[in-house]
Amino acid sequence: MIYAPLGFVWMYYVVRSRTFWFFSPANPTLEFSGFEGENKKEMYEQLPSHYYPKTVFVNAKQNLQRVIELISENTFHYPFVAKPQVGMHGMMFRKIRNEQQLQEYHAYNKVDYIIQEYVDLPMEFSVFYIRYPGEKRGKITGFILKDYLAVTGNGASTLLELIRKHPRASLREEEMQQKHASYLDCVIAEDEKYYLSIAGNHNRGTRFINLEKEIDERLCNVFDKISNEAGHFYFGRYDLKCSSVEDMKAGKNISILEFNGAGAEPNHIYDCGMKYSIALKIINDHWRDLYNISRINYKNGVEYWNFIKGFKYLRKAKKYFKQLYKDDLQANLLGNFPGD
Repeated sequence: MIYAPLGFVWMYYVVRSRTFWFFSPANPTLEFSGFEGENKKEMYEQLPSHYYPKTVFVNAKQNLQRVIELISENTFHYPFVAKPQVGMHGMMFRKIRNEQQLQEYHAYNKVDYIIQEYVDLPMEFSVFYIRYPGEKRGKITGFILKDYLAVTGNGASTLLELIRKHPRASLREEEMQQKHASYLDCVIAEDEKYYLSIAGNHNRGTRFINLEKEIDERLCNVFDKISNEAGHFYFGRYDLKCSSVEDMKAGKNISILEFNGAGAEPNHIYDCGMKYSIALKIINDHWRDLYNISRINYKNGVEYWNFIKGFKYLRKAKKYFKQLYKDDLQANLLGNFPGD
């Protein structure tokens, strides 16, 4: 519904490029330009290793003992994070605190996944970055801080009571009761922060804080450096953790959790009281850059995907995410992964 008024703009680019998937050349080293269903393994292989957390890739068909061996071989320590190699909206994202949780996650997870070092940095950000092919410098169009869904204890109320009083958590009470079933009757200590989710996604209750005023040349220089080292990443959004805004501008203590390509939403339009008309203009501006970048890469020899190839890809992705959504809901019923 939000995007509906811009449908004619999207079709304009389709007609102008004479192909339905006009965006497919935008990020040549990402499958389908990272529009949907991008593989995290594909992402991380493009980044210098010091920019992302220590990561191992797990085949869902491997036996548990081999997974435990992988963890030992790569010197992982609890807690760490597990998430699907192809995921979205925080589905099947879990913080693994012990071997029992690992065993349970591996047992009910049906897709290949990654185990990743838990990044214990206090702040998670999104940075939307755009760079034209052949240019060393790009631009940052959006910069947000993610405020995880959490309640703060008062020393008297139970977790369930705090959830029911919380303006956002109360809207997700059924989900919260499932995920935190073992803790609902616990009284949360005064001023203690209890995280209901550590997945920095809107649909997991995270609130976005717009940091537009913090965008400056220093910040752009950092992401110019990262993106040039990555090579052919021109359009998309970085999700990362850092110790502070100032450290990010200095290029220190940055850990990239993932980046999203052509399908990345300019999520800085949300939660900041922006007028709808301005949000539509921002989306339109991003689509224009997406078209222009794709056109340049096409002229440089990157082919457009044909309609059948793109249609089959999206149909397969839709089926995959539908099943992943069901698996995630079922996993929530276990209630053994609080704070995820």
